[in-house]
Amino acid sequence: MQTGEHDEARHKEKMAKRKAAQDSEVSAKTVEKGLLIVHTGKGKGKSTAAWGLLLRALGRGMRVGVVQFGKGAWETGERKAIEKFGDQVVWHTLGEGFTWETQDHARDVAAAEKAWATAKSLLADPSFRLIILDELNIALRYEHLALSEVFETLQTRRPDLHVVVTGRNAKPDLIEAADLVTDMTPVKHHFAAGVKAQEGIEF
Repeated sequence: MQTGEHDEARHKEKMAKRKAAQDSEVSAKTVEKGLLIVHTGKGKGKSTAAWGLLLRALGRGMRVGVVQFGKGAWETGERKAIEKFGDQVVWHTLGEGFTWETQDHARDVAAAEKAWATAKSLLADPSFRLIILDELNIALRYEHLALSEVFETLQTRRPDLHVVVTGRNAKPDLIEAADLVTDMTPVKHHFAAGVKAQEGIEF
C-alpha cells in the first residue's frame, strides 16, 4: 500500500470510529424540553446569536415573540427583515434607551415593568414556541425588576417553551437555572480602533 493510500485508510478508520462514538452519544439523548438559554458576557454578539435562533425557529414554522428591554426604538436591520414574516413574529421594543442615556431610574423601572408585563403575556400564550427577552439581564442588573419574580416566572413556564435571555452580567441564579449558557468573550473589536457602528453589522 502506498503512503497516500495508507494515510487515506487510516483517516477513514479514524473517522468511522469517531462517527460511531458520536452516533452513540446522540442516540443516548432522549429528553425533549423547552430550554432556558442565556447569552451573556462582555463580548459582542449576544443579541445577534438570539436572532440566529429566531430565524431557525421561523424556518421550522414556530411562532416567536421578542421583547427588548432597555433598547430604544432603533430601526435595526433584523427587525426590518423579521417584519416580513408577519404575525409569525411578535416584536416589542419597550425600552427608552440604555440607563446611562435616560439618567432617570424611575423611568427605567417603569419601562422595564411595562416590558416585563408584555413578556409575561407572551410567555403565557401557547401559540409561541420561542420567546427572546433581549437585554433582560441589564434590567435585572440595575434592579429595574425583581429577580425573584422573573426567576419564578421563567422556572414555571410551560414545558415546551424555549426562552432566550440576553445581556451582560447574567445573575448567578439565572445561570444556574439555565440549560445552556454562552459567555461572549471579547477578543478584538473594531470600535476600539475608532471604527463606528456600521449599518448591516451592528444594527
